[in-house]
Amino acid sequence: MQRTPMTAGGHATLEAELKNLKSVERPAVIQAISVAREHGDLSENAEYHAAKEKQSFIEGRIMELEDKLSRADVIDLSKVKGEKIVFGATVTIIDVESEVESTYQIVGEDEADIAKGKVSNTSPMARALIGKTVGDEAEVAAPGGARAYEIADVKYI
Repeated sequence: MQRTPMTAGGHATLEAELKNLKSVERPAVIQAISVAREHGDLSENAEYHAAKEKQSFIEGRIMELEDKLSRADVIDLSKVKGEKIVFGATVTIIDVESEVESTYQIVGEDEADIAKGKVSNTSPMARALIGKTVGDEAEVAAPGGARAYEIADVKYI
């Protein structure tokens, strides 16, 4: 079984979603199925079929979350230090061509949200940055061609 790295915040978010699905969503859809059954003929009952479909989605998501949480390797970012970029680092980079500065945190796949400046540890950007230090250049394979970035700062928050 392969362990999946994630931050404590990402782990807590998945746990909260799982708890919500089990304690709120699952009982609500069971109730909706019960009410729809009372309406009679199930073969032509759109409410019943919609509720069953939603139940299937919820049960599938519960299984997926339980699997991810069981394989989670929660990284305590307060204990991560050093000069090299590793999982959990918040990295400020400067595009060599345009001199545009960007900041990203390297997180687990389920936590990635580019709009919030969080990139997956399996993304091309993170793979290019991991192992580098301040002052190094990282070349990232992008759809429009390779891009070069200079690493300006590395923090562990």
